[in-house]
Amino acid sequence: MNIQISDLDRTPDRDEAEAALTKLRRWMEQASEAEIAALDPAMLRLLPGDSGYPHLSRVYPEGFAADPAYRATLPDLQNGPAALIRGARRPIQHVGISNFRLPIRFATRGGGEMTLETSVTGTVSLDAEKKGINMSRIMRSFYTHAERVMSFGVIEAALDDYKTDLDSLDARIQMRASFPMKVESLRSGLAGYQYYDIALELVERDGVRRRILHLDYVYSSTCPCSLELSEHARRERGQLATPHSQRSVARISVELTEAGCLWFEDLVEMCRAAVPTETQVMVKREDEQAFAELNAAHPVFVEDAARLFAAELERDARVGDFRVVASHQESLHSHDAVSVMTEGETFAGESLDPRLFGTLVHPG
Repeated sequence: MNIQISDLDRTPDRDEAEAALTKLRRWMEQASEAEIAALDPAMLRLLPGDSGYPHLSRVYPEGFAADPAYRATLPDLQNGPAALIRGARRPIQHVGISNFRLPIRFATRGGGEMTLETSVTGTVSLDAEKKGINMSRIMRSFYTHAERVMSFGVIEAALDDYKTDLDSLDARIQMRASFPMKVESLRSGLAGYQYYDIALELVERDGVRRRILHLDYVYSSTCPCSLELSEHARRERGQLATPHSQRSVARISVELTEAGCLWFEDLVEMCRAAVPTETQVMVKREDEQAFAELNAAHPVFVEDAARLFAAELERDARVGDFRVVASHQESLHSHDAVSVMTEGETFAGESLDPRLFGTLVHPG
């Protein structure tokens, strides 16, 4: 559309303005949606049906690029002034993101590597006078290290980056994955993969960093009392009876010392040494019989389990503070038997997450 004006510096009179508007509206009747969307917003407001609200483009601007000058105009409420804070003006101990997932390479004890889908949680502390954080910066900081073989050294580098980027004092990174280990059956010679829920956690508070390793170990627990009562029925009355046993889970959390590298495989083997009745992967009849014999040789109350795991952890100089949370998911009762044992201040606490024991369920 061309509107000829003899003198661009001259202010048009009312008749000329109305003529121009009439031409604009006639043009709009035959123009495409893309042509209309490309108009200056001020002109769009002159079109028929306008209610005073700007007519926004419905065409995605494929060629638009956000240059530094444009990015500088973007609003950033999370970094706004303290006047924007809602609610109690208090520091927040942890704020960030949880369960962003990506493939991570982990080293194995034998010198190899494996890539595992990993769920990452990253948080920082927030001062009472700060409105909030740009959470995407945590992901961006972590991604700069995500191609490296993961270790606590790499996690520390990622934590340093986003602490600096977000100007925070305290910070935390936790990485969860399912770690496979090949396990041989008890007698048949078969082998299969057992998957262990593991997590690495790096916590910095008041300038002190703690490296923590978590493991869920799944085992069978035969009740010692039920075993003795079953044998009593056999012996005294010739009555066949079977003791009750159930799938059980221990969540082992250990703070690492500087005494050496504690591999995932090491922690699994410590659990097996403490309570050897780990659930099985590949089973033939001879393995099932062997498992029954193994359970009879190692009956265990939930209190026993906590103490047995603790005894193994105490023997290893690579383990500092620790916590054992055990849940025996009873086949006799409609409730579970649970126990918690801690060593040191890292995991000490009077209160427990109300749903803690509910998370110790592994469907297999």
